[in-house]
Amino acid sequence: MTVSLYAASVPVFQQMLGGLSAVLHKAEVHAAERKIEPDALLQARLYPDMFALLRQVQVAADFAKSVSARLAGVEVPKMDDTEATFADLQARIAKTLTFIGGLPQADIEGAADRRIVTQAGTPKEKVFTGQSYLLNYGLPHFFFHTTTAYAILRHNGVEVGKKDYVGKY
Repeated sequence: MTVSLYAASVPVFQQMLGGLSAVLHKAEVHAAERKIEPDALLQARLYPDMFALLRQVQVAADFAKSVSARLAGVEVPKMDDTEATFADLQARIAKTLTFIGGLPQADIEGAADRRIVTQAGTPKEKVFTGQSYLLNYGLPHFFFHTTTAYAILRHNGVEVGKKDYVGKY
């Protein structure tokens, strides 16, 4: 049995971004109920040299859209990193979900052998096939940032569990 690139990408991103959206909603409610300044959570990090929650969410959304776009053979849409609130992050997730949900499944299915170059022309240039890009680069990075966002909130007392993280499937 083979698993399609589409099945291993877009639906996975949709599920996990849905879970991330729900976790962020719980964090916003948590802050309001406990009279915690939202920025205390948005700027929280697990360790000083790691990205804050806000940036973790931005990067997770970036991986979902960029991996999906490259697999589909379309230009990666630019999103300015101007989010400053929970509502802004929810809007970014929604925009990402709308974009990836509109990509043609057939374009992604045919991407297993597509040549994908990241950071073209720079010393950190990497060349992948579509399959290796998704499985060895895109998904691990995406899961790292969604997991870290979840962990930041859990560490800061937001009552979330594995079901929240995994989202609806």
